[in-house]
Amino acid sequence: MTVGRHEPLRAMTAEAIGAFALVFAGFGAIMVDAKTHQLGHVGVSITFGLVIMFGIYAVGHISGAHFLMFVILAVATDTRAVGEAAAIAIGGTIGLDAMFGGPITGASMNPMRSLGPALVSGDLHALWLYILAPIAGTAIGGLAYQFVRGEQTEAG
Repeated sequence: MTVGRHEPLRAMTAEAIGAFALVFAGFGAIMVDAKTHQLGHVGVSITFGLVIMFGIYAVGHISGAHFLMFVILAVATDTRAVGEAAAIAIGGTIGLDAMFGGPITGASMNPMRSLGPALVSGDLHALWLYILAPIAGTAIGGLAYQFVRGEQTEAG
């Protein structure tokens, strides 16, 4: 058996655990707030940001924790940025996105995070947007950071 044989499986498992934690804690916070009204919108947003931060600290070294792309590229992959603070920067970005985008869109930044609830609820009318927009945003964020960082892109 070779040393790196299970690396892709380990990385996929780490990403799955991170996604599970995000959905479990994030939707848990939404449900708690709906029932108790104790968290409010800010509390729910902070929950999403914190679970991403913890996920990055826990499994980022295994899988890269590909939960938000521009900020991830900036703080987790660029050696000029402070890698150890990546979880704070990325978690803060998720919390900020949830805070200003959540009331209008649900702030879904991951297509799978949108797909599951849509399938369970049967509400598929705008699902295409929640799948396409994060993928397009990730591609644009990646290209934008390559440009800002000063690297040539494949097309460039």
